[in-house]
Amino acid sequence: MTEFQGEPMLPVQDDLTIEQFILDGQHPTRPRWYGQRPVLVEEDTGREVSSDELRARIHGLTNALKIRWDIGHDDVVCIYSPNHIDYLVALWAVHRLGGIVSTSNPMYTMDELTYQLRLVKPRMLMVHPSVLPVALKGAQAVGMPLDRIVLFEPLSGSPHQNIQNLVDFGLREVQQYTPLRLGPGQAKKLALLLLSSGTTGKPKAVMISHYSINVNIVQIAQHLRLNDETVPMDSKLYRPGSVTLAIIPFYHAYGMHKLLFGSIFFGSTVVISPKFALERTLQSIQRYKVTHLCTVPPQVLLLCKSPIVAKYDLSSVYFLQCGGSPLSAELQESIVRILPKCTIGQGYGMTEAATGITYCQTDGRLRAPGSVLLPGIVARVVKADGSLAGYNEPGELYLKTPSASLGYLNNPTATAETFVDGWIRTGDEVVVDERKEVLVVDRIKELIKVRGFQVAPSELEGHLLDHADVVDVCVIGIPDDYSVELPFAFVVLSPRAQERIKGSLEETSRARQEIMKHVSDHKAAYKRLAGIQFVDAVSKNPSGKLLRRVLREEAKELLKRGQLVVTTKSKL
Repeated sequence: MTEFQGEPMLPVQDDLTIEQFILDGQHPTRPRWYGQRPVLVEEDTGREVSSDELRARIHGLTNALKIRWDIGHDDVVCIYSPNHIDYLVALWAVHRLGGIVSTSNPMYTMDELTYQLRLVKPRMLMVHPSVLPVALKGAQAVGMPLDRIVLFEPLSGSPHQNIQNLVDFGLREVQQYTPLRLGPGQAKKLALLLLSSGTTGKPKAVMISHYSINVNIVQIAQHLRLNDETVPMDSKLYRPGSVTLAIIPFYHAYGMHKLLFGSIFFGSTVVISPKFALERTLQSIQRYKVTHLCTVPPQVLLLCKSPIVAKYDLSSVYFLQCGGSPLSAELQESIVRILPKCTIGQGYGMTEAATGITYCQTDGRLRAPGSVLLPGIVARVVKADGSLAGYNEPGELYLKTPSASLGYLNNPTATAETFVDGWIRTGDEVVVDERKEVLVVDRIKELIKVRGFQVAPSELEGHLLDHADVVDVCVIGIPDDYSVELPFAFVVLSPRAQERIKGSLEETSRARQEIMKHVSDHKAAYKRLAGIQFVDAVSKNPSGKLLRRVLREEAKELLKRGQLVVTTKSKL
């Protein structure tokens, strides 16, 4: 039996919440320089938040949530906001009360937000003013009282409470809550409900415990060997005075677990950016002497391609990690030319594993696009015939990790499909080489990765079939220089629609635009179709399953010949 294993993992205390472990917990892997720098910095203003101020703000908001709304054990609170200086305050205030946090993509439309609210059933919403109109419609759709919407920032004329007012109120009042205290083994209490598309279908709520997050932080910290005195300080991937720029969204597992939680544990100040924009990012790197960048491939591509990069001093950056989707060897070599003294590494993870699975080597070399299993993880590579692959043989990655999530909320069927006899089926095709480096080759699961966001084809297909002109459809991802992939639909029109467009380029174009608008009116921008190809039939196997791989190959050939109608392409 061929199994690949990371090194044995150090034990992790199982009676601490995420906040208790990261802010005050002690562990042999924790860097000894912890606490010497501000914890958070607001990108636009430069405002610094120390660990003491962070604790005070968490206490104030916790007290206010208890007094005003009696938030308590297992109550769900949904955060619907871009990155914000108080994101962590909101998250950990709910956890102090024994509550559960579900984070929402601020790009969601009303339909998508409503779907999440119905799925996780929150008692209240914490919302950024920029997305308040959508939040109000979502709350009304699920019958949530509007006085349970709290804003991250004051909004003139708004009747809604804001976090600063609540913090001030909570600090003035006598403490009226009892902080969550866990007994031995109780850290497996549910902490987070993060949306993931799993393998197919609409997003599912992944149930993640406090223990899962704490374990994964230790897995990464142990791999980094930050307290290993045999490793020279200037060779370590985190050092005293490190600064991480948060350009990955916190609602996503990568942004929350690896970037936000991990950086704080590793002693790195986090500069919080509300949204990635290339020039602002370059300005912040120079202004704050950023040392660490967590990125996705489209951001790396912009760093490599944009002429404005040369105007800025990026010499402070000594570690760039890329995740979300594989970074090609060619792009990796290009970014090295931009950041010649920087370690460039890749990581691989999934929400269901909460979150990190592999990490780059820590020896500072420029490497092929692979990464090694973290401590405590056991992996198998399963071939199509069910047998186990050896070195350099492709197959689906199965893994066991002590950081595994608890499954999908109220979805035993999907849970049984992904969590099998103690193993997580990742749905990714990989190869493991003799150095035990994991290289992601392709996706067996059907997700499309758009700028690091997951798009489930079946979600778009179900929506497209609601259009009167569509009788059958298959959605695939087509390659794109910036977004990595874009959703593209092969559509079979109804007989009536076929008759209408017959022989008319104008009617054909109108039908295509109307169907694409049907998606853009109801789905987040990254889910919008890049184009539509009208076909007589979509490829299926004898049991009726869509043959996406066949269509992907057909699309590549059509693209090469210039015969695929791509209406929208990403711009660099």
